[in-house]
Amino acid sequence: MRSEALPAASAPAAGSDAAQAAGGAPKSAPGSAEPDAAPATGVTPDEPGVDRKTAVFTALKPEGEEPSAGSEAAPKGDVAESGPEAKADSRTAGDAPKSTPGAAEPDAGPAPAPVRSEALPAASAPADEADAASAAGGAPKSAPGSAGPADEPGVDRKTAVFKALKPGGAGTPAGPEDDAAPAAGGAAKSVPGSAEPDAAPVDRKTAVLKALDSRPASKPAGSEAGAAAGVDQPTAMLKLPPQPAELPAERTSKFVPLRADEVRAPAQPAGGPVVEAERTRQQPMPPLPPLDLLAELTNKPAPPETPTRTVVRRVKIWTPLLVLALIIFAVVQAVRPLPTPSLKLTANSAYTFEGDKPALPWPGEGQGFMAATGLGTVDSFGEQKAVPIGSVAKAMTAYVVLQDKPLKPGAKGPSITVDAKAEEDGGLDAQGESTLNTVKEGDKLTQHDALAALMIPSANNIARLLARWDTGGSEEEFVKKMNDTAEELGMKNTKYTDPSGLDATTVSSAEDQVKLGQELVEIEALMDITKLPEWTDPSGKTWRNYNTLVPYDGALGIKTGSTTKAGGNLLFAAHKMVGDTDQLIVGAILGQHQAPIIDTVNAASKEVMRATQDELDGATIVKKGQVVGEVDNGLGTKVPLVAVEDVKAVGWSGLTVKLELTDGAKSVPQSAAAGTHIGTLTVGEGKSQVEVAVALQSDLAEASFLDKLTRVG
Repeated sequence: MRSEALPAASAPAAGSDAAQAAGGAPKSAPGSAEPDAAPATGVTPDEPGVDRKTAVFTALKPEGEEPSAGSEAAPKGDVAESGPEAKADSRTAGDAPKSTPGAAEPDAGPAPAPVRSEALPAASAPADEADAASAAGGAPKSAPGSAGPADEPGVDRKTAVFKALKPGGAGTPAGPEDDAAPAAGGAAKSVPGSAEPDAAPVDRKTAVLKALDSRPASKPAGSEAGAAAGVDQPTAMLKLPPQPAELPAERTSKFVPLRADEVRAPAQPAGGPVVEAERTRQQPMPPLPPLDLLAELTNKPAPPETPTRTVVRRVKIWTPLLVLALIIFAVVQAVRPLPTPSLKLTANSAYTFEGDKPALPWPGEGQGFMAATGLGTVDSFGEQKAVPIGSVAKAMTAYVVLQDKPLKPGAKGPSITVDAKAEEDGGLDAQGESTLNTVKEGDKLTQHDALAALMIPSANNIARLLARWDTGGSEEEFVKKMNDTAEELGMKNTKYTDPSGLDATTVSSAEDQVKLGQELVEIEALMDITKLPEWTDPSGKTWRNYNTLVPYDGALGIKTGSTTKAGGNLLFAAHKMVGDTDQLIVGAILGQHQAPIIDTVNAASKEVMRATQDELDGATIVKKGQVVGEVDNGLGTKVPLVAVEDVKAVGWSGLTVKLELTDGAKSVPQSAAAGTHIGTLTVGEGKSQVEVAVALQSDLAEASFLDKLTRVG
């Protein structure tokens, strides 16, 4: 069994020599014929004779009690130990000695094989005590097989693990006296196999462990000699710690730990080995940094920490991470969808015609307003307030019907059945209303004919018929539609109370009616009706257009209206070709009471219309090939755009028109060759709008990898 060694505080070997010099019988080597001395009675903790296998621990003795000759004798009849060192049944002073193998003495087994063990520390110098015991004449222990007489009673080798504490006294330090023990007459240790007696034998299995010496620092020579004779060398390595000079008469056993967290190193003998106390186990250390751990695993210590090493280490750690991040960034940038190219206008966004704002020849009463579709207001006069408008209200009736039931140019549209109410209202012409009195209940009117009867002879009964047809029978619901539409068009001073305008509570302003007129001129099917000077109904009767401006000077008509309260009112439109542009103008004059009121308003409207046509003029604001914008692919590449032809705008002096670059409702390609049409340059709005295509001045190249990589948005 392997045991741990404790550091020895003294030189046990010297003590063994002293024991032999004191006259103790030497232990014979295995095979010798010399007798083995029986262990003496009264064995002390330092005496021989202790069982070599179990003598690792010793019992504590009462303090102040001297050992007697038979106080520690083992009881007779103890069972003998098997092995090469078998004991007799009882160990007394007269027991037969133990013989060595091969001798003529009683049989004994072969000596046990040495067992490697590690020495335990000794608190004092057990060798001195062993020497003193030998010098005092203590009976030495004979080697196995020896025939010599026994001097001491046997110590039970099974129970001799514990030894009593020795009475305190002055201990004798190890020194020259240890070497003098053999000279005092002690028998020398025989060589194994010789016939000479062997000195106190050392049990090779347990000799590594020695007990701590329990004696004081010094003791009389006599006690040394007495102890030396009985020192059991196999267990002499274990010594109890020194005891104080004066101890209580009796005390309980004391546990002396063989290992402690902190043990003060015992005094080292002169010339002896330096022994250090065993250190306790340390707590696990925190993990080392990767480079330090690698250095420890490769048995190469990490170089000292310096600013340069710190920088290099950080570069080694962060450089791969940075490279990986850059690779990921490049891949993401390369596969991201490309932005949609956009168009940008680089030319001036507006153009102003030279000259002062025109002044039109307005009448002396009422209110008027003149505008060009898509260009803006030409001129106006009077306060723009709500006034009765008469049959001009039928313009909104036609607009609502055509919004709900559109009519294509040249088409007749669905049929409308004339009801009894329409026939009855047709007879109101006798009371001064304008009606279509030729219709009978059950007659069929196409949508085109109904609109013609509404706009040319201004038939009130047909206006009410269209309202009922559009809504399924409710004139009130239709009137609500008229007001909702006026609100949508921004007609702030307008309110409708009936579809015909006969009620004086149907009011509006010239400006509001011009807003409606600009919407009407965009409906070609309606303009084909209003520009007619006369219309023939299904019965064959012809009706003249009360708008006498048609068909002269490009007039488009629209609607007249006259009542006693409203006076003469006219919403009119005309067009004029300016260059390649068909420019539309819309005007309204309200509140003309000079009789005949219808002729008065027609005459005033004709002068304003012709003056406005004269003011219209064309100007080239962009020439062919001029750069007007650019296309941006969203990655930093920009290609100029040029006009493919001259851009001419229609206007009048002092007018400012807006320019806009659009994609023409087509997506801009990511790449294209020079000359490719990319967008459209637009001037004005509505019918007066001028559109010219724009093209790439140079090739639009596809985005490069570098462009994709460096894009931010």
